Amino acid sequence: MAEDTVSGVRRSLNLLKVLGAGDPQGMRLTDIAVEGDMSQPSAHRALKALMAEGFVEQVEASRRYRLALDFFVLAARAAHAGGLRGTARPALLRLSSTLSDSVFLLVRNGFDAVCLDRVEGPFPIRTFTGDIGGKVPLGIGQGSLAILSYLPEDERETIIRFNVPRLLDRGSFDEVGLRMEIETVRRTGFAGLNTGLIPGMAGVGVPILDTEGRAVAALSIGTLSNRLEGDRLPLVVALLQKEAREIGRQLNPFDPTLRYPARSLGTGAA
Repeated sequence: MAEDTVSGVRRSLNLLKVLGAGDPQGMRLTDIAVEGDMSQPSAHRALKALMAEGFVEQVEASRRYRLALDFFVLAARAAHAGGLRGTARPALLRLSSTLSDSVFLLVRNGFDAVCLDRVEGPFPIRTFTGDIGGKVPLGIGQGSLAILSYLPEDERETIIRFNVPRLLDRGSFDEVGLRMEIETVRRTGFAGLNTGLIPGMAGVGVPILDTEGRAVAALSIGTLSNRLEGDRLPLVVALLQKEAREIGRQLNPFDPTLRYPARSLGTGAA
């Protein structure tokens, strides 16, 4: 292999490492060049080559670059790791069998939470997300609130500003109420508020955290209100948290589901 080709491959691999360690929302060319220890023209040429292969993308309406879907797909295959849905499925089955309640796996998708999987319990219930693939604004429902509460502060603030009008449209929190609930979730480690928006129904949600303590998904249950009273609630929370920690430990950071949940559902949902 020619020396120039070897150097080009090394530059490209180095830039992939730089982007992988950088801001998930993207990095500026100047910062990429500095972190990659190369000139801006060299970094720009390498980025263009990686973009042509689908491994890097330029963030829409900005000059920032980040790793693209094809990179995460390739990395996930190379790691022989199952996606979030497959990883969490045994936990959902265990929880549903142990608790005799419906259990849900939600994942963040922009300003929303999407139901990635569910296992039905014996009691007929109504939920905010409905079936698999259903979505709600972050902040509505226990699993969705658990995700929102454990996002980095800057992301959380952006979502709150965007979603408060959407929550009000559904008869849910105003901004003060939402912020109070977020503080409660962060203090207790779970979302258990039952607003009465769905009469007779209740739920509990806990976040699934990545290695940086950032919420990427949530486990929740939906059940009859009287099944979360008294001593049962702390036992349910403990079981959910135990399973969530184990799922978090097994998370593959290159799983495209964490960025593109609709791909795992086989739908065109946003």
